[in-house]
Amino acid sequence: MSLFRVAVIGGGSIADKNHIPAMQQLAGLAEIVAVCSRDLTKARALADKHHIPHAFADAADMYRQCSPNVVVICTPNSLHYAYTMQALAQGCHVFCEKPPALTAAEAREMAERAAQAGLTLAYNLQLRQTPEWALLMRCKEEGRLGDIYHIRAWFLRRRGIPGWGYFTNRAMQGGGALMDLGVHVLDLALCAFDYTPPIQVLGNTYDLIGKTGGKGLMGAWDPGTFEVEDACMAYLSFSGNVSIMLSASFALNNQADKDRNLEIFGSRGGVSLFPFTLHTEVAGELADIHFPYLAPEDIQLKNTLAFLDACQGKPSNVCTAGQGATLMDIVDRIYQSANTAAS
Repeated sequence: MSLFRVAVIGGGSIADKNHIPAMQQLAGLAEIVAVCSRDLTKARALADKHHIPHAFADAADMYRQCSPNVVVICTPNSLHYAYTMQALAQGCHVFCEKPPALTAAEAREMAERAAQAGLTLAYNLQLRQTPEWALLMRCKEEGRLGDIYHIRAWFLRRRGIPGWGYFTNRAMQGGGALMDLGVHVLDLALCAFDYTPPIQVLGNTYDLIGKTGGKGLMGAWDPGTFEVEDACMAYLSFSGNVSIMLSASFALNNQADKDRNLEIFGSRGGVSLFPFTLHTEVAGELADIHFPYLAPEDIQLKNTLAFLDACQGKPSNVCTAGQGATLMDIVDRIYQSANTAAS
């Protein structure tokens, strides 16, 4: 019998292509017993596709009939809080999609409830599982970077406004490019600084392309119903004179169709993360050291296993509930700063 009985809430692509396949590769450790979606037809189709025995439209029925002890939440952002709190009340560990919630207040309450119940709540920020990030952590631990003092982090699409789902609906998603893309690279940058909260946050957001329209590379969107930011720029200052510069976009008139990276600057060396290059000095000469033999990883599988390790009290690098609350506090502060700048 598997150690974990898993229920998946949400019947969309992230459940279908990421979470369910990853869990099913961990047979013996985890068994998916149910899929739940507000659309029962969607839940049944997804359950049948992946040979999962039960499908539900109502989560309360799912808990009564299937008694899961792990819940994976793959819903629109606006439902993360309610489903997480319900799952924790049912005594379940929770693996929630990013971003943690719509607001920092929700994320803090979720973290507090998990701690009170002695349950694991974690978030699926899976770039932590890339081989490049593991190598960066080794370089940092070995002192090859010295003191890290600045990070540039960006996740940019040229014209990548999703033309489906709820991505442009503020009530459902809480925001646009920052909430969907920026949190991935912001999470990594914060990890490099041990998730210390910043002392100052400045942000700007834009919606000029989203509300005007134009050629899209990820399907057509309706400019008339575009309610979120298509681009976000932020600058974070921390005690000790360290900083992060963050950029995220659904639509930006830059050269590359998609560009995601971090540049980490230290007193002894620097790193460009994707592909990994160490910028340093060797034998008195400047040198760029490349690592062409890093093996690819299934980062969703690794992050799912990291979550299940955390559920068992094992060492894990999954994004914790506390880190998720800190992340959402920074997101809130970016939006607050941007609103002030725009007024």
